[in-house]
Amino acid sequence: MNDVAPIPASRRTIALVGLMGVGKSTVGRRLARRLHLPFADGDIEIEAAAGMTVSEIFAELGEPEFRAGEARVMRRLLEGERRVLATGGGAILNPETRALMKSRATTVWMRADLAVVAQRVQRRDTRPLLRGRDPLEALEAMAAVRYPIYATADVTVDVASGAHADSVEAIVAALEAFWSQDQAS
Repeated sequence: MNDVAPIPASRRTIALVGLMGVGKSTVGRRLARRLHLPFADGDIEIEAAAGMTVSEIFAELGEPEFRAGEARVMRRLLEGERRVLATGGGAILNPETRALMKSRATTVWMRADLAVVAQRVQRRDTRPLLRGRDPLEALEAMAAVRYPIYATADVTVDVASGAHADSVEAIVAALEAFWSQDQAS
């Protein structure tokens, strides 16, 4: 499955994981600039590979095909150059993607209050998993399944409703602490 040798944590891609709406894409772009690394947004990469939007993929091909394409794109991105990677909220659910992240990425769980996230995701109707559902209820259901998996991330950072710059600095501090701990062992 994964024939790529693990690399030191401080030289790995930084993979941001967490529920939709926590700010992975926005914070990820800023984090990449701060760390002088390239940035990739998993959903944008999936859309480019498929030639369709995420919503179109869900509507025309269904969630299973979206997840299969997502796994292929995550593999390509994780096996490529070091970068900051904003993953889709469900990318980490795939066992192969999780194994690749374990060997090729330092994972950061961006955790936020569900009520704050629900307010954020209501602003746009581009999230197929929320269509026709109460956002808070849908997020709570996702959290019940995903939080135990997100909790296996290398680093957990609580991101509040404050400035994105604050989230970036909190992630940088958490990464530096993790990397220094990793080198000490």
